[in-house]
Amino acid sequence: MQIKPRQQLLDIWQAIARHSFTSGAWDWGEWGGRSSVADAERLLCLMYPATEIPAFRLDDPNTVQDDVQKALKRAGGPMELPGNLVTALAEFMDQYTDDNETPTFGGGYYFAPEQSKDELTKEQRELGVVDSFSMSVTLCLATLGFLKVYETKTQRADVKRRIQELRTATSTRLTAAMVSLLRSFAVNVFDTDSAQGRTLCRLLGQGRLSERVVLQQFQERFKALRATISESFVLGVEVEERLRDESQLFECGWAWSLVQDAPEVQTTERIGVQPEGIAHASPYLYFTVVALDGIQDLFSDRTLTLGLLNSEQQKLAEALRLRWEITQQFWSGIARFGDDTWPLEDIPWRTTGQRRLESEYFSLSVAALLVHDLVRRRATDDDLTRTVGVMERLAERGRITSRVTRDDGAVLLHSPGVTLPLQGSDAKGPPMQWTMTDFSAQLLKRTIQLCVLSRNIVSHDRLLRLAEQTLDHLWARRIGNGESAGLWDNVHAVYPGSQATEAPLSWSITERVTECMVAARQLYTQPPIRSAELATLARALLSESTHLLGKEQMEPAPPANSEEGAGLHGIEANLRRARQLLDEQPGTAYALTLGVLVELDALARARNAAFQEV
Repeated sequence: MQIKPRQQLLDIWQAIARHSFTSGAWDWGEWGGRSSVADAERLLCLMYPATEIPAFRLDDPNTVQDDVQKALKRAGGPMELPGNLVTALAEFMDQYTDDNETPTFGGGYYFAPEQSKDELTKEQRELGVVDSFSMSVTLCLATLGFLKVYETKTQRADVKRRIQELRTATSTRLTAAMVSLLRSFAVNVFDTDSAQGRTLCRLLGQGRLSERVVLQQFQERFKALRATISESFVLGVEVEERLRDESQLFECGWAWSLVQDAPEVQTTERIGVQPEGIAHASPYLYFTVVALDGIQDLFSDRTLTLGLLNSEQQKLAEALRLRWEITQQFWSGIARFGDDTWPLEDIPWRTTGQRRLESEYFSLSVAALLVHDLVRRRATDDDLTRTVGVMERLAERGRITSRVTRDDGAVLLHSPGVTLPLQGSDAKGPPMQWTMTDFSAQLLKRTIQLCVLSRNIVSHDRLLRLAEQTLDHLWARRIGNGESAGLWDNVHAVYPGSQATEAPLSWSITERVTECMVAARQLYTQPPIRSAELATLARALLSESTHLLGKEQMEPAPPANSEEGAGLHGIEANLRRARQLLDEQPGTAYALTLGVLVELDALARARNAAFQEV
């Protein structure tokens, strides 16, 4: 199906309004308040498009467009809707703030015990998780931008008071989320002779390079990054000493939660108590991708233009930005290690920590990290083309673009999903795990991001085709009936043999599809790819048509109000338009000029026929 961001977002909004609003009031339902991640994702399904796409703005009642009003009529009219959102956001901020006025980021029912017979403790359910930290950054920035405009559009004193209270709570949560992301960043240093070191060497060497050669190339490639990390971050004495030793390997990224023994971040903002960390200092690919997605919102054009960060938050944002850049460079270098075949192209990816798991999901996570880096540095055509091939293979292996076979193991990617052991979680109770079921949505998001980046026509077309096929797959997985109709995730619709899930719907997948539609808007708002071949042809046609028009104008001028006179004026206008579009839209210029040549030829033939009659 064709990607139509506006219509598809309206469909999602209509389904959310039907599910989450009762008589204009936000209804959390049975599952609300049981996971800060899920509740943030749910609110972001509305707030993210409303603050990223001008046509979907909800902060000014006078500018809400008709189709948006129709989609959200269950949520209230244009005048009531912003106030209803303020109430829902305030309830979220209050729900996830404890008695000490400390924002909380518990994973809730997104956490699960490794052994089904075990029961997680209340303390474990309330443990902060990187997903929540990252989602809170995006949600808080969207909320602050929303409030900044809505405050100027309402005259009600009680609403202005609620806005001020919500702004204070939102700013506090934003700061706490940024501090938590800083304290969840991990650098893991290990010997080449360790199990982790041997796994990484095999991954990078791909059976072609010895450990000695891999270590030598690793030292050369990451020497500058190693020095930057040593000089810029507080790592602890032991880690700093080992990191300076070039015979040691290392990884960097985000753990699943606050890292054990992570020092408190000094800030003048009042964010309450900074909890002790329990996570092992081992980066996870999934949580690293999630963290990067949230951090990039801190220095988006919108955040900077609206001035959403105060001076203290700007300092924290700069610290996160450094980690954001270093992490992208590191994993981009790992993904493209060596001079021949990329490690990323050797699917499935094998993790070095977390019990050395392997899955197409981890290949997709590394590809997502590479996409982040490609976007940051405006990648070469070669890097893009090879990454396109990886995405196409992942779609095929994930049975998104290929047929499902009997007892197909690829279905497990989607249901029950890929599980991660959360190292260190057993300090508070039974060992926990985290499950990812959003392989298809993540693939669509990264494909669209690459499509926005690509300026090569062949690669762009391959990516657009893949994105449309993936959207076909995802759209077929919408829930068909009941209160959750139109939302996700009905895996059985495309994989009849998949396992059933306990949760009524997946806000994780719903939110990610919403993000995809926002990203797709950028795909269509940027200029089309310029074809050098078409530009050359268009110039040649323009030269010929300009010459023929000049020749035509040597003949006696027809009356201005005649059909011939109007035709000549139209020809001149089309030629001017073609010249204006030549550089940005050579195909359109080409088509306009072809039309001009046809009209000029018709005039010439008519004149010749009239001459022969005489």
